[in-house]
Amino acid sequence: MPDLLDERTGFVRRIGLFQATAINMSQMCGIGPFVTIPLMVAAFGGPQAVIGFLAGAVLALADGLVWAELGASLPGAGGSYVYLRQAFQYRTGKLMPFLFVWTAMLFIPLGMATGVIGFVQYLGYLWPGMSQEQGDAVGLVVTAGVLVLLWRRVENIARLTVVLWTVMIASVVLVIVAAFTHFSPERAFTYPAHAFELTSHQFWIGFAAGLTIGIYDYLGYNTAAYLGAEIKRPGRTLPRAILFSILGIMAIYLLLQVGTLGVIPWQDMLDPDNAASSSVASVVLEKAWGRGAADAVTVLILLTAVASVLAGLLGGSRVPYDAARDRVFFRPYGTLHPRHRFPVLGLLTMGGIMAVGFLIGRHTDLTTIIQLLTTVMVIVQALAQIAAVSVLRRRQPALRRPYRMWLYPLPSIVALIGWLVIYGYADRNSPGRHPVEWSLAWVAAGVVAFLLWARHEKEWPFGPKRISEEYLHGPGPDPAEEEPAVG
Repeated sequence: MPDLLDERTGFVRRIGLFQATAINMSQMCGIGPFVTIPLMVAAFGGPQAVIGFLAGAVLALADGLVWAELGASLPGAGGSYVYLRQAFQYRTGKLMPFLFVWTAMLFIPLGMATGVIGFVQYLGYLWPGMSQEQGDAVGLVVTAGVLVLLWRRVENIARLTVVLWTVMIASVVLVIVAAFTHFSPERAFTYPAHAFELTSHQFWIGFAAGLTIGIYDYLGYNTAAYLGAEIKRPGRTLPRAILFSILGIMAIYLLLQVGTLGVIPWQDMLDPDNAASSSVASVVLEKAWGRGAADAVTVLILLTAVASVLAGLLGGSRVPYDAARDRVFFRPYGTLHPRHRFPVLGLLTMGGIMAVGFLIGRHTDLTTIIQLLTTVMVIVQALAQIAAVSVLRRRQPALRRPYRMWLYPLPSIVALIGWLVIYGYADRNSPGRHPVEWSLAWVAAGVVAFLLWARHEKEWPFGPKRISEEYLHGPGPDPAEEEPAVG
């Protein structure tokens, strides 16, 4: 079948199911679990930290079903931008999609910054004498290198992502195999006193911190949705790519977490002078197979970190492009590279913010960046998008829905509770950093930016509301193939 041009966006639909799943999984796994296992142990105070990964999986599955319905019905470039634009245009004009793009310009590159921070952490295992300044320089070079790799056509990047995805799978599998060849059930399943005391307030503070870290590790199951205008048969491909990637990563994470706890005493992960606190996977390999094997797989882990950053910026850079094209964001972001057809300004802006976020994280801590990006994301993307499913079912009942959420509205309710727990406990789990206040300040600044933009563009509330229902009345993304609704 020839590649199909999406007339709404100018993108060509070239990405299939395997590539879409690989893009999601590369972004989801990446360096995340390799650097957050010690953080999860610290949150729970022992090997019961596996609860955090399980809770994160439940939230990811529930929220993934929200993305699946919206992505299948509204397969445009920019993901949440399209969904919020369609759902909330009737009452607040272009405010919600503008605020989403505004917040995404912060939380997406901050997420990528954590990947670069993890890269430098694991490089420290191979380069023990690396100074703070040298680590900062390495991270900035990696950031620039990722931008260079993305300066090309999307189908070439998709092929590169599959290669890097293979490296990611290889590195994770090697760590898991190494762990289970030297696995101690007593070490993995011996819990401290009161580990599961559900009536303890401290347990729930730790649970909220663990849930935040857990969902951070799963973030990326929606990356392909940002490329909705470049996905073949999106009504079938996007829901499957989201669910396959979540289930696959869930299995990987559980094996990795349990296996690691069966090799490394959890107390070592809390010791800042122990290599297990920053490069736990490398320490597992060294204990199991020796230093040479640990060094070799650490190189694969470094490549995995690059893969996650590459996939995240690939999808994220599409967000401001479609918004600017539809006159919902600043117009300069609506320009594609004349030859390679990728959003130039969106890529460069997010690359710059990623570099700044990397430096902030290096001079504070990784948990600070995770808390900040999740709180910013919750307000506009997560909560508003859950509402968007119900709003669209009421406002656009005739919208093509190749996939309908299973057990609606239960997944929406589960996702809502999970995101509210993360937001409600954010300040307690990041004392002195005030992520909730910073997130509210960023959204407030976005409202001011919207009012200035709306006044200049003569949009609501300074002009008429412009209702656009192109997905309701326009042609399907692949008219040659009818996709029956499921769910």
